[in-house]
Amino acid sequence: MTETAAEILRAYRAGAATPEDMVARSYARIRAHNDPAIFITLRDEADVRAEARALARTSKTALPLYGIPVAIKDNIDVKGLPTTAACPAFLYHAAGDATSVARLREAGALILGKTNLDQFATGLVGVRTPYGIGRNLFDPKLIPGGSSTGSALAVAAGLVPLALGTDTAGSGRVPAGFSNIVGLKPSRGLVSTAGVLPACRTLDCVSVCALTVDDAMAMLDVIAGPDTADPYSRSFPPHAVGLMPVGARLGVPAAGQRLFFGDQQSATAYDSALVSFTGLGAKIVEVDLEPFYATARLLYDGPWIAERYLAVKDLIASEPESMHPVTRQIILAGAHGTAADVFTAFYQLEELRRIAERTFRGIDALVLPTAPTIYTIEEVLHDPIRLNSRLGTYTNFVNLLDLCGLAVPAMMRADGTPFGVTLLAPSGQDAALAAIGRHFHQATGLPLGALKRQRHGMPA
Repeated sequence: MTETAAEILRAYRAGAATPEDMVARSYARIRAHNDPAIFITLRDEADVRAEARALARTSKTALPLYGIPVAIKDNIDVKGLPTTAACPAFLYHAAGDATSVARLREAGALILGKTNLDQFATGLVGVRTPYGIGRNLFDPKLIPGGSSTGSALAVAAGLVPLALGTDTAGSGRVPAGFSNIVGLKPSRGLVSTAGVLPACRTLDCVSVCALTVDDAMAMLDVIAGPDTADPYSRSFPPHAVGLMPVGARLGVPAAGQRLFFGDQQSATAYDSALVSFTGLGAKIVEVDLEPFYATARLLYDGPWIAERYLAVKDLIASEPESMHPVTRQIILAGAHGTAADVFTAFYQLEELRRIAERTFRGIDALVLPTAPTIYTIEEVLHDPIRLNSRLGTYTNFVNLLDLCGLAVPAMMRADGTPFGVTLLAPSGQDAALAAIGRHFHQATGLPLGALKRQRHGMPA
């Protein structure tokens, strides 16, 4: 079978399939899966099949994503399609592609549509949307995670092999963890955010959802690179992925600092993951994670919430009732505060960054739970802000500290739901994380997403 982007490309080059075949398969799977909350906008199948036929006539089979169906989170512009950010009152039709989308097209990718999200990319739960709550693929009572909900579900369900999300506080990593897939949060500025509706403009990253680390890095290779249209774009050295370094030093929270909020299954799964890393030759090093937790608390208690307010202040002023009530409550907090508050937070963050830098001098990467636990939809609807905050325990500090991150599946818990870990390192170390994450993910022997099969060559 051909499920990963790498497998599909091999099938094309062997003459065993065509781009139109894969597009037809994607649409057939979308119909069979029957979850209307995954896509907000789905392109007409006939139009995408016509694009696939036109691509095949060019014979550009060497393109890195030739004929690969992809999905795009609906806060990223796709020319001619509506951008809603999961708020119908905000809808506009994009006049052009976001830079990341344009680069996907140039690489031969075929865009199927726009995926659901926590409104204005504000949430880690996947329930703050008027377009329906996407169905968790392992237990429908549980949240799917957010805010890149639809992108993660589309990949994990096998509807597309690759999708774009965004990640400001964990939005690309948490739903990947809950869907048993890879969630890649690149170094800030590595991928242009031109054409992306801002959440926190100084922190936002375009992220990748994929079935494997190799697929994720292949997509990153395509979309990465400087962009004059994005003032926060930065240049980084080439990021060829090598082998996991022998004796890699992996930092973990010191005793007493591991937070699971009473979820013993996740605590046990994390311990098992660390044993697995040790078996692969890694050295586990306990570190003081409190400065990282302190950084996380700045995200919603500090001035960065004002960035979310700036992005939608006109809508809040004119049609506040059109927003999801929880999203509105969170973002309205950004309308207050003083310049003195802003600089106080900046000073605190700079001190915490220096501490984080010292921490990383003694380790190659942190390895943390992607999320400390998971909740039911009912629990989150009853207590939306506190439980959402808990889900960001290991993610909210990452962009503030200018780290890159790679979420990978680790194991299936006793209750049949996935547990994942996230590797974190200083900006620019994306390839180093990929080398560790690829080796670990392959060693787990886990199925791909919710597809009940393993990668090619590893029988289920």
